[in-house]
Amino acid sequence: YFELFGIPATTKAQLYKLASISLCSNTIGQVVTGLMVCPPQEGSPSYSTYEKERSATLASLRRRAQKLTAGLAKLEGVTVQPSTGAMYAFPRLTLPPAFLNEATKAGLKPDMLYCMRLCEATGIVVVPGSGFGQVDGTWHFRTTFLPPEEKMEGVMERLGKFHKEFLDAYRE
Repeated sequence: YFELFGIPATTKAQLYKLASISLCSNTIGQVVTGLMVCPPQEGSPSYSTYEKERSATLASLRRRAQKLTAGLAKLEGVTVQPSTGAMYAFPRLTLPPAFLNEATKAGLKPDMLYCMRLCEATGIVVVPGSGFGQVDGTWHFRTTFLPPEEKMEGVMERLGKFHKEFLDAYRE
């Protein structure tokens, strides 16, 4: 919300137009959305290309989801359900008591501090689960499997190395 005072009417009209374009996608976005919800039908010239690309994309997403959840499940103190619908995984973390105390002293949720440390150490960005209304006393993060397939192995290696070093630093 904003108000304009002492601004010429023509300038106000241009600013109104500028503000209005953020309310919906641009022309290309609208065309692509239209294609997505009304894909080529069997018998149309582009149907075989569409079906081949669609199948390849979905197969790649399945492989990445499986690679992500398998990699997360191997980590000590991490449990995760298979990703079957969305493009996210929501692993549960068992965090060391010393780290929980450190987070409390810093005035941060433990999963928030874990996510910040992960990002700082690896460049991997995940979202703390505490923002999603998780059960009190449990800690999670949300991550996606959208990195290119050829980069997933490296992402999982960096995450695994960080997590091991993190736990080792807090072992009693």
